[in-house]
Amino acid sequence: MRITDSTEGLAGVEAERRILVRGGFGPRAWRRDLAVDVREGLGQRPFTLPPKYLYDARGSRLFEDITRLPEYYPTRTERAILRRAASGLLSSIEPSALVELGAGSAGKTEVLLSEGVRQGVLRGYAALDVSPAAVRGAVGRLTDLYPTLKLIGLVDDFESDGALPFDGKRRLVLFLGSTIGNLSPPDALGFVRSIRQRLGPADGFLVGFDLVKDPSRLVAAYDDAQGVTAAFNKNVLRVLNAHLDADFDTERFEHRALWNESAARIEMHLVAQTNQVMRIRSLEMRVELTRGESIRTELSHKYTRSTATGLLERGGFGVVRWDTDPENLFAVALARPV
Repeated sequence: MRITDSTEGLAGVEAERRILVRGGFGPRAWRRDLAVDVREGLGQRPFTLPPKYLYDARGSRLFEDITRLPEYYPTRTERAILRRAASGLLSSIEPSALVELGAGSAGKTEVLLSEGVRQGVLRGYAALDVSPAAVRGAVGRLTDLYPTLKLIGLVDDFESDGALPFDGKRRLVLFLGSTIGNLSPPDALGFVRSIRQRLGPADGFLVGFDLVKDPSRLVAAYDDAQGVTAAFNKNVLRVLNAHLDADFDTERFEHRALWNESAARIEMHLVAQTNQVMRIRSLEMRVELTRGESIRTELSHKYTRSTATGLLERGGFGVVRWDTDPENLFAVALARPV
């Protein structure tokens, strides 16, 4: 196995069989963005933080633990959908490369990779994620599993508008795990339009959508009995302490997941258990919370078939397949540029 760090861009990637590219989202850029987002999100009420900062190395490990919890249905349900639909999905596009945005461990993607290799059409796979540890782990593991594929790892934010790998080849871009739900409706539409602008007419876009369902089941998926999601949520405060010289005490916050019916979304909050003042020394900031006040750390919008297909169509795609599970918990939509 050969993994190489490079800053030469995608031209350098294509010259190598196994390469890890550290793009424009290296440690310095990550800290710069963190500082900007914290100033904005904690500089005014209501307090918010972007969910991407939940995913440092520790947060990524905790999220992998979450995906195996009995309450957290999305991962296993999406994987089951992909197993049933993989042959038809890939036959519809016949991609020579898969490009996954927000890849994480790329565990579910193995279903598509194996089917693509079996069909004899797939030649490459690119994993893009904000977490360097996740990218390294995914590319390293898949290198051994799929020796015939060119594998690329990109450390970057999926919302960046840079060129996608394997330009000139027929690609299927993957955006799985209901990550689309972390974006507000306007941001989701802007994101879909950005992807459309970077795809050719023969490419495809595969998106996972968590569907509206019984609120009690939704809340349980984001507030498990073992407290793993609570630890994951509080981890963002550890990130601020470590990288911005802050003094948040995680024990003085409580994790809370709420269903917002009018907006069709789950909200994750960190609720102050006491009146408290935190200092973020590197930004020369003071953050004062009263007891019961919260910092919102994540939104997870839920979709219906109508709202999901409407989003893709407004973004410049036509939906060619809609695959779901028997309970209609989750769906995977395959779209093509129009």
